[in-house]
Amino acid sequence: MPKLRRALKVTRWILLLLPPLALVFFLAVVPWLVATVTTTNRFHFPDKNDGKTPRDFGMSYEEVEFVSTDGLHLKGWWMPAGPENPPPGQSAASAAAGTIIYCHGQNRTRIEMLPMAQLGHSLGYNGLAFDFRHQGASEGKVSSVGYWERRDVDGAVRYALDDRHAARPLALWGVSLGAAAALMSAAETPDVAAVISDSTFLSFEDTARHHWGLFFRTWPSFPMFNETMALIRWKAHFNASDFDLRTAVARINPRPVLFIGVEGDPRMPPAIARTLDGLSSSPDKMLLIVPGTRHGEGFTSGHDQYVQAVTQFLAKVKAGTGQ
Repeated sequence: MPKLRRALKVTRWILLLLPPLALVFFLAVVPWLVATVTTTNRFHFPDKNDGKTPRDFGMSYEEVEFVSTDGLHLKGWWMPAGPENPPPGQSAASAAAGTIIYCHGQNRTRIEMLPMAQLGHSLGYNGLAFDFRHQGASEGKVSSVGYWERRDVDGAVRYALDDRHAARPLALWGVSLGAAAALMSAAETPDVAAVISDSTFLSFEDTARHHWGLFFRTWPSFPMFNETMALIRWKAHFNASDFDLRTAVARINPRPVLFIGVEGDPRMPPAIARTLDGLSSSPDKMLLIVPGTRHGEGFTSGHDQYVQAVTQFLAKVKAGTGQ
């Protein structure tokens, strides 16, 4: 009997403790973990090209370092595409067809953009691919889904134009987070002539709410989602209301943007690209929806259409700028 009483007592205490422990887990631990993974966890998705360099894609390159406009040291590759023997008084970089800055996605590195850079190189463009803050070999302790990464893009633009005297027009080409950062940067940087925006989102709050539904499905969003949003804003130091790509596109007008979406992308559905395209007033804007089911892999799943669209878009940009 004493053993039975002790067992019943322990069981009663466990039953009493379970509800508050579950409450702490769902209201504190889950939001903290999600916010940490989003902002400060340093994770790299494996890439089939890991370990490769531009030379593996037929491009000469130089390891470079430059500074974001808020002071972080970033590592990258400068890939000149000018002629072997440029005209007198010109460098190979300034004699190229133009310059493209490549902006990778969340938990990726510049390696993700090597296949795109190979295409740009084949069209005669200089290329600059780099690791965003808190990714790859670059400095930084926090990722911000593209908000502060726009300062990294700003630094890349200044490096290409001021240090390399690179040929214009200068375009930004980004995927997912990289596309968001590119659009945010272009909205503030008139030196950017055009943007290739592949699989971005409408706003931080919109994509956060959408991803919450994808990953947690039937879990109630209140109050955990609200707590998670507050923690991400606190950790990454930005206001969600300032992080809206619809506003960025409006500010980029009338410069052209190529909006790209993947038909079956569950994370950034093609409706997002269509919505942003509808906000662009440029006569040279383009919209491309390619087949596929995986986020950010349109260059592979719809390769031929993708290459054709980028080639056509860059030709329109160059013709439109007269450079």
